[in-house]
Amino acid sequence: MTDPIADLGEDFVEAWPRIVRALAAFTGSLDDAQEYAAEAIARAVAQAGGDGRPLGSLAAWCTAVGKRAWIDDRRRAAVEQRHVQSLAGDLAGALRQGVADPDASSVTSARDRPVADALDDRVALLFVACDPALTEQARLVLALRVVCGLDVPRIAAHLGIQPSAAAARLTRAKRALAEARGRFHVPEAPERRVRLPVVLASVAGMFTVAHRDVLDPRSPLDDLGRQALSIADALVAEYPDDPEVRGLRAVVRLGLARRPGRLDADGAALPLDEVDRSRWDRRLVEAGLDDAAAAADRGDGRFVLEAAIAGLHTSAPSFAETDWNRVVAFYGALERVWGSPSVTAGRLAAELHRSLLAPESGERTAALRGIQVDLQALADGSAPYAALDASLALADLAWRTGRREQAAAEYARLAGVVSTEPVRRFCLGRAGAAH
Repeated sequence: MTDPIADLGEDFVEAWPRIVRALAAFTGSLDDAQEYAAEAIARAVAQAGGDGRPLGSLAAWCTAVGKRAWIDDRRRAAVEQRHVQSLAGDLAGALRQGVADPDASSVTSARDRPVADALDDRVALLFVACDPALTEQARLVLALRVVCGLDVPRIAAHLGIQPSAAAARLTRAKRALAEARGRFHVPEAPERRVRLPVVLASVAGMFTVAHRDVLDPRSPLDDLGRQALSIADALVAEYPDDPEVRGLRAVVRLGLARRPGRLDADGAALPLDEVDRSRWDRRLVEAGLDDAAAAADRGDGRFVLEAAIAGLHTSAPSFAETDWNRVVAFYGALERVWGSPSVTAGRLAAELHRSLLAPESGERTAALRGIQVDLQALADGSAPYAALDASLALADLAWRTGRREQAAAEYARLAGVVSTEPVRRFCLGRAGAAH
């Protein structure tokens, strides 16, 4: 059985944030906006699959249907609560302001005016969802739901958690947002500037999920990477001279540029030294390097440094010719600016590659021993992404230093815990190759 939302593909990806923003402005509730947007999309799918009558603009049609459904529900609630007279005036006023017929191709009520500014709909919703009153995880779940339109099972799969946990996070995020801010509104420009670092971190989180877990997206709805790039483009249009914004787009562009070479013919993930660099998207590589250079000229924050690291990986002719000394140095600077277990895991992996490429010596042996100890500490830690990265690096260290039986056992264990199918296939391949 096919997923009707997935069948809409790019139309859904484009229309969803516009519908949610319009309905949120109309109803005053982000929660209601999502529910009525989902209902309207379902009706659009049913009508398109029924008599085949063209809908015109999907966003405008669904916005009108969502508004009509919200008003109908308010009428029924008013009757049930015996408040018909007090609510009737509000409803009549809303209808007089021009709630469109579901077959109309545009919606022009007075209550739509806050939506009609130049701010991209996805960016506007991100500024709402990325309220500092919410936790980082709450912002990410809300961004995936509100901006990307992913349902709860997809969000859970992307984040590697149970659907019940994702649903609970989403509910808590909506409740916290409503309690903190009340009626839905897009923050004004000064407040958006304050929230910009949180927005950038959430877009980076979306891309991290995509880069780690969606190596071969099946549809535009699954392609969080391309959605993150589109949002990054909109942010650059809004803040063209901000080095962190340009740095973020560089990271996304360069990550997407390298995506075509990440899998082998059987769909297994490839280690960095086996990637076919000729398959990389040269247009995106050049654009990403331009962004990285522009960011480096203006700042030295988190995303400027991440862009520099991505640029070194992408511009190197080969794995062996990568400037690992500079990669390690940039990771060290990044740890000082934005320390996290994942950044530490990245630095240790870079140190590991540098040491493995060095000539045999006592110094090399001592360096590898120290790296192994630090990686093991991360692997035993509680940060999931960093622990997995450290475990993969430890298995790689055992593999490249000739301890194939030990490596095979670790890869077999990892194959049972990784959630990404291409990585699981890679681990199974390494586990089997040692025998």
